[in-house]
Amino acid sequence: MSQDLGRLPAFDAEQDCVNVVVETPRMARGKFKYEPALGGFTLHKVLPLGFAFPYDFGFIPSTKGEDGDPLDVLLLLDVPVPVGTIVKTRLIGAIEAMQTQEDGRRLRNDRLLGKAIVEGGTVTDITQLPPGLVDSIEAFFTDYDRRQGKRFEPLARRDAAGAIELVKAGA
Repeated sequence: MSQDLGRLPAFDAEQDCVNVVVETPRMARGKFKYEPALGGFTLHKVLPLGFAFPYDFGFIPSTKGEDGDPLDVLLLLDVPVPVGTIVKTRLIGAIEAMQTQEDGRRLRNDRLLGKAIVEGGTVTDITQLPPGLVDSIEAFFTDYDRRQGKRFEPLARRDAAGAIELVKAGA
């Protein structure tokens, strides 16, 4: 891969959306991670049998969260998107969360929620999602972190405007 995906702009002003780079496809047990120094993706870990990402997971380039990594995004798509794909995304909300590391450090590690522009649809805000969906997403990340010796603690849910604010703060 010849370009540094982490240096792409966070926002796409033409389409009024954010760019998201997919690291891990929906239903994948392999967790991939973009490595800027390599210009590509590495297999970061393998999830236990029966445990997989519920949706495509990626990051917003040119941003940085408190944990030092680009901001995380869960793309609520019905199809898996290949690793490394850039998806024009409309943010619909966020789960603000505190993550306790294995060494006891506590850091904010929010999860933004988005819909692909190409998918269309009428969902523009987290409040329009089916009842229980965000609870299930929070439960996934809580269990995912627990399996790594970490703690994921949801603090609050933000609407679409709040998600955009988080990106601007991390850009």
